[in-house]
Amino acid sequence: MLTVALSALRTRWVSFAGSFVALALGVGLLATMGLGLASTVGAPEQPPRRFAASPVVVAGTDTVTVDGAGPKKLDRPHPVDPGLLRDLQALGAVTADGTPDAVGIDAPAAAVRKTVGDRARVLTGADRRQADPEAERDAEALTTANALLGTAGGVTAFVSVFVVASTFAFAVALRAREFGLLRTTGATPGQIRRLLLTEAAGVGVLASAAGCALGVWGAPRLAEVLVRGDAAPPWFAIGDGIVWPYWTAFSTGLLVALCGAWAASLRAGRIGPMAALRESDVDSGVLTPVRRIAGCALLLTGAGLLVWTLATDPSGLLKRKTYTTQPMVLITAVALLAPLLVRPLARALPLPGATGLLVRENTAAALRRTAAVAAPVLVTVGLAGSLLGTAETVTAARAAEARRQTSAHLVVTGEELRPLRVAGATVSASASTAVFVREDGAALIRSDARAVPDPAAFARVARLPVVAGDPRDLDDSSIIVNEEWERHTVGERVTVRLGDGRPASLRIAAVLATGTGDNGAYITAANATAAPIDRIDVRLGSGADPAAVREALRASGGEVRSADSWAAATHPRTSARTRLGLLVVLGIAVLYTVIALGNTLLMATAVRSREFGSLRAAGATRAQILRVVAGESLLAVGIGALLGAAVTAVNLAGLGAALASLSAPVTVTVPWGTAGAAVGVCAVVAVAAALLPAWAATRR
Repeated sequence: MLTVALSALRTRWVSFAGSFVALALGVGLLATMGLGLASTVGAPEQPPRRFAASPVVVAGTDTVTVDGAGPKKLDRPHPVDPGLLRDLQALGAVTADGTPDAVGIDAPAAAVRKTVGDRARVLTGADRRQADPEAERDAEALTTANALLGTAGGVTAFVSVFVVASTFAFAVALRAREFGLLRTTGATPGQIRRLLLTEAAGVGVLASAAGCALGVWGAPRLAEVLVRGDAAPPWFAIGDGIVWPYWTAFSTGLLVALCGAWAASLRAGRIGPMAALRESDVDSGVLTPVRRIAGCALLLTGAGLLVWTLATDPSGLLKRKTYTTQPMVLITAVALLAPLLVRPLARALPLPGATGLLVRENTAAALRRTAAVAAPVLVTVGLAGSLLGTAETVTAARAAEARRQTSAHLVVTGEELRPLRVAGATVSASASTAVFVREDGAALIRSDARAVPDPAAFARVARLPVVAGDPRDLDDSSIIVNEEWERHTVGERVTVRLGDGRPASLRIAAVLATGTGDNGAYITAANATAAPIDRIDVRLGSGADPAAVREALRASGGEVRSADSWAAATHPRTSARTRLGLLVVLGIAVLYTVIALGNTLLMATAVRSREFGSLRAAGATRAQILRVVAGESLLAVGIGALLGAAVTAVNLAGLGAALASLSAPVTVTVPWGTAGAAVGVCAVVAVAAALLPAWAATRR
């Protein structure tokens, strides 16, 4: 059996080329993503910069813990107490840089710890970097890179399994006559299955080895792309001596090859000698009962998850993990049921003329070929529409929500603004802060908040999505919360920790709708004394001169913009990091689709010489045959695009329903440009891959 399998690999290398390339690419991407993930988790410690010359750094407390729950990052670190600073100066030379949150000291660490006690943090060695302002930004960037690589790795695994399995299945269908001859000469179903699995193992080993070599080349370049895209710190690089991603990628590639061939081998093993000879000419029995059941089960699962999430946690549909994974269930379900959908979709399109009739009927009759072409297009369009559409819809909803929640005509932003009064205008200043509340009896939850010095002016400028209470009742002993809080009844008291860690018991003055998740809490400036003003909303009165008001606002030290310009600048359609991650994922899907389309159509068209000869004998010209082949390819791509659009419509409709239930603006955005470009690439590749062998087959 091994000899037969090796002979098949040598003689049918064209049929295995697509599977080999798809597997090698998948293993290479998995190895690359794995190396990137390992490098983000085990990133080398960076040397301290701010107090590099000081052996010990004393930094203010930057976390809050409540009865063992936490710790959570405070709004900003506490300053080093002046009394503590005097005690430190008695131990040795103290280095300060004008920022009160940390100082360096040249003294023994043990003596410093004894003096400091629990009044601040004592940092030594590599921990001194915690006092650097860029340390938190670098940690956030590493988290972003980790999430991006994890998502890309998951999509790579999904698409590679999808493409390899469909490629093996189609290749087996084209070899039905060969299997029939083997069965005629005495081969058993078990031997047929072992033959296919042996071939798959050979392809898997070679492709996985090539993929690992590709990972060695690609990982450093991936790190450069992440750094250039601000998705990783400037110093990020692939670590040395990391081995486990290669073993993981190699074993995954081999497993994918065997699993893809196993499903096809079951079908091949059930073919009898006479049935094989008939099936080589008649395309029937494509949608097996197992495939039908699996497709329906996945379709019900995807729809059920969507409905369940809408009913229990609509905000979950706005989260990246949900809108990245949920479309894959529906895509797989529709792909499994594609042979059931191809025929009615193909015949529903009114293509004119004899050529159009032939294109439509050939497409409807060749279910395997059409489904094999439509499936990867479905994956690309479904992922492009669902991922980019959801991300852009959520960001657009957040921008509209932010704009809707203020009636200001002008907005001033800056790091430390100076509050002022402007004649003929209502001025409401506010500061970014946070509050911490313990929920479920254990978890300490951080909620972003804004602190307002003048609640009356704030109530005149704000248009909050209030579901209960009145924002005008906000005072130093109260708080405005949203419906996500465990306690959200007007008049009820809630115990919180303020942004600086102080405990406070505040009465709920008003409750806001959940919205897109940006509807945080509101408190007065008395409960956020250390938070600097970073935003000023200004509403012009009747008769006020806008130019004069703008000129007066420049004295605050910030940037003055119209409310619309502020919303567009602070709530962009999609952040650069998010778009980079989505484009990486879509690039992987498009690349796999190109491989699948090229391989499928090269194999399928190459075996149609007899069909083309019959058409020539019936009077068809070579140009007419080529037009039919191109039309069939375009129609199959169009069917895949329609199915992908259907998956996108379901996902975006669910997202729109979630936004409506959260009282958020429903601004569904469809990425027509990206999806159209993906379909265009698929169409060009499909037509080229079909015309090349057709042109060669019709020369005679």
